[in-house]
Amino acid sequence: MRKLTVLSLGGSIIAPAEVDTLFLAGFVDLIMEKVTQGERFIIVTGGGGPARAYQAAYRVVAKTHSNDAQDWIGITATRLNAQLVKALFADLCVDPVVCDPTGKIDFTGSVLVAAGWKPGFSSDYDAVLLAERFGAETLINLSNINRVFSADPKEDPQATPYDTLTWEEMRSLVGDQWVPGKNTPFDPVAARKATALRLQVVIAAGKDLENLNALLAGKPFVGTRIGPD
Repeated sequence: MRKLTVLSLGGSIIAPAEVDTLFLAGFVDLIMEKVTQGERFIIVTGGGGPARAYQAAYRVVAKTHSNDAQDWIGITATRLNAQLVKALFADLCVDPVVCDPTGKIDFTGSVLVAAGWKPGFSSDYDAVLLAERFGAETLINLSNINRVFSADPKEDPQATPYDTLTWEEMRSLVGDQWVPGKNTPFDPVAARKATALRLQVVIAAGKDLENLNALLAGKPFVGTRIGPD
């Protein structure tokens, strides 16, 4: 059986403000190289800068604010990013972008791309559901941080980085409630589901492609591994 990896590709590294074409070129080359070695990938895209910008505009202009409305704005951004990523893989990704991880899914190529589903959680949760559905043992969450810290290192220079965490420890850091646009290392709703599944999740810096290559190859890497107690 071909090795399958689920990648939750943070929108903050696809399009922090504008689309990062340099990163995407290197990322696509790396995944294509792994495909030639017999691997398959499910890539779930986040919304990134466009999601945050449009959500912020909504909060400024709207007289009343709806969490569902903000989520749908973010979901639409994830789907735009997903269509871009799908197009970049060309013939390796022949199936439609997955927008419902519980619906009918064709996975006939080497790469399958997915996006946000519905309000109430982020695309991290969709990635967890797809890992469960397709039997992936590990989910790799790629974002703009290289590890999970005890606090935001931009605000607290004394924040402690973690190499490993249990799900109980992780959930004490991220909480239990989803807030649209909330900046956490992993979606709280996804963390609850991953805990129930006893899923292994690795959080690592998405733009460090050398580190990602080492991680995919089972070699030493920089990141935080989260798993069952």
